[in-house]
Amino acid sequence: MQYDHILIRYGEMALKGKNIRSFIQALQENLQVKLKDFPNAKVKRTQGRMFVLLNGHEPEPIIEICRKVFGIHSLSLALKVKNDVEEIKEAALEALKKADARTFKVAAKRVDKNFPHGSLEMNQIVGSHLLVNTEGYTVDVHEPDVEIKVEIREEATYITSENISGAGGLPVGTAGKSLLLLSGGIDSPVAGYLAMKRGVQLEAIHFHSPPYTSERARQKVLDLTKKLVGYGKSIKVHIVPFTKLQQEIFREMPDSYAMTIMRRMMFRIAEAVCEQENILSLTTGENLGQVASQTMESMHAINEVTNYPVLRPLVAMDKAEVVDISKEIDTYEISILPYEDCCTIFVPKSPKTRPRRDKINALEARHDFGPSIEEAIAGIETIHITAKSEDTEFEDLL
Repeated sequence: MQYDHILIRYGEMALKGKNIRSFIQALQENLQVKLKDFPNAKVKRTQGRMFVLLNGHEPEPIIEICRKVFGIHSLSLALKVKNDVEEIKEAALEALKKADARTFKVAAKRVDKNFPHGSLEMNQIVGSHLLVNTEGYTVDVHEPDVEIKVEIREEATYITSENISGAGGLPVGTAGKSLLLLSGGIDSPVAGYLAMKRGVQLEAIHFHSPPYTSERARQKVLDLTKKLVGYGKSIKVHIVPFTKLQQEIFREMPDSYAMTIMRRMMFRIAEAVCEQENILSLTTGENLGQVASQTMESMHAINEVTNYPVLRPLVAMDKAEVVDISKEIDTYEISILPYEDCCTIFVPKSPKTRPRRDKINALEARHDFGPSIEEAIAGIETIHITAKSEDTEFEDLL
């Protein structure tokens, strides 16, 4: 007897009431996309449960994919049998033998109320069968090595022996689209990951300033995007030619205000992309008080140029917490590669930490940045990153 199903549990999604159908459908579609390289694997759902039918595929690689799909609280390999006591007992015995354990507990759940035995009675029936047909095993109802779960549903009974944690959160695509300002550092990929965990479908925008920023810096952003795609759907990356506008800002504006004004220009361009792509918000990796452009006053001044909501998932996190998440999602090693982004190449000696809106508006009124902004928008290159995007590293530049 072989495990032939993976049982999917929802977690937070179960609290969505009348909206749960749309969330479950989105999760099923996301899973099917992720498992397209396993042609025989099928995603099915019954009332209150979702399953991946393995149909001959090895379970381990499919489990690893499922663990990274938002909306899944936990998952388990499952044996499917008929609602027959003898078949249930034998399947439970097989599950116990496959587990690395010496103590066990049986936890039966009778969803099918037409089944003749209740949950407590099934605990006794199955537990007794396991003790009689094995040696060296004992029952421990408090801290067992393995919990044999018997879920009796209308269509079949499912036996599981291991509970594997999933990514949690909500299915990507259930909370609308947001445009991630992706710099290439540690923070912004983590912000994107956390937004996706809340069901957000991402697109990304990157401001590229050659020759001050290299092709390696550009590739770094695409590599980070590929890591994020592993947790959701495909992601469009909009690469903005920013050199001319950035030079103009630092040439025409006072040094202390240049960084704030540069961020305002980024938001203006990002808002234009949102309008083109039907995106409803911006997402940034900003963290309150971490650098000069991330004080409350700076955020207040920068936000003035857009009416779009700005999501800041990291705003209350310690840097160590952000680093830990970046390592967990495998973006850290890419983020620390020594290829500078446009925010690090023109760094003022003494940037304003408490910039004033009236002062900034007066400065911007002295110079028309409009043509350069329009030129940057017109020159945007859009790259569509999917899980199967080819590796585009620039080996010839090494």
